[in-house]
Amino acid sequence: METLSRFLVFMSLFSGLGSGFTLQNLPITSFEESYMQLFGDKNLFVHKDGKSVRLTLDERTGSGFVSNDLYLHGFFSASIKLPSDYSAGVVVAFYMSNGDTYEKNHDEIDFEFLGNIRGREWRIQTNIYGNGSTHLGREERCNLWFDPTEDYHQYSILWSDFHIIFYVDNVPIREVKRTSSMGGDFPSKPMSLYTTIWDGSKWATNGGKYGVNYKYAPYIARFSDLVLHGCAVDPIEQLPKCDEGAIEYIRAAQEISLSERAKMEVFRRKHMTYSYCYDRTRYKVSLPECVVNPAEAQRLRVYDPVTFGGIPRRHRSGKHRSKRSRTDGTVSI
Repeated sequence: METLSRFLVFMSLFSGLGSGFTLQNLPITSFEESYMQLFGDKNLFVHKDGKSVRLTLDERTGSGFVSNDLYLHGFFSASIKLPSDYSAGVVVAFYMSNGDTYEKNHDEIDFEFLGNIRGREWRIQTNIYGNGSTHLGREERCNLWFDPTEDYHQYSILWSDFHIIFYVDNVPIREVKRTSSMGGDFPSKPMSLYTTIWDGSKWATNGGKYGVNYKYAPYIARFSDLVLHGCAVDPIEQLPKCDEGAIEYIRAAQEISLSERAKMEVFRRKHMTYSYCYDRTRYKVSLPECVVNPAEAQRLRVYDPVTFGGIPRRHRSGKHRSKRSRTDGTVSI
């Protein structure tokens, strides 16, 4: 009862305050404390500070790590520096999933970074799945207002009972509201946080036209400022436990503030290149949660070839996952 009470207190705070996250006052966790290696052997390297990680993709394997705990709602963030030069076919993923636990009805919240040929920029793809709804992709793609290979930039996921917000450098770039029409398609079960780099040659760049060229390997993605700030699910009681820090510091996803919404709208107008809501090849009728903007629909009616792959899902359930290898590997307004 005490655990449930603490959780309800947390959720009332979580759904009642304004959004607007920064990394100030949020706890940065060490790798040893909060994560374990998922795959990649020596292609994962933890720096001496214990809080910075390097993931590598080469001819042999990609690499990745996963949180020790499952979480039900929270704020999850990392500062990431992407591989430079020719990176076509390379996929770097920062995402939440419970595919190990719920193989047939899993949930997922994705940041995927899609590499490109020399002279073309990386793109970001965001997506969500709920209750195994993988046949209904809700992908959006966008460019960035900076070069993500030159320095670290912060990418964050805010997930509550009724909202999911994707942030880049504290600017909201996408908001997903839970609607009754979505049914079980909104992620609602505890998930782990995953971070990977892998070979997505078949789909990631221009629908698979350009694949990974290992002449330019190794491809190195760097991570720091790792934040896991939410309610970890107790594996025995199966109830979320929210530490005092989460209750004190996490701020909510009820609504994006007016200033943040203005930034998001500018970002989407300038940088969004694809949205599932306007893809009449995939969906003759927009999915029910889509709010169609005629001007946006006109602008996005032409887009580069889009092929959707998906994150390799060879995960293992439970807290004690074994290490193993595999070969798949302020906005300028």
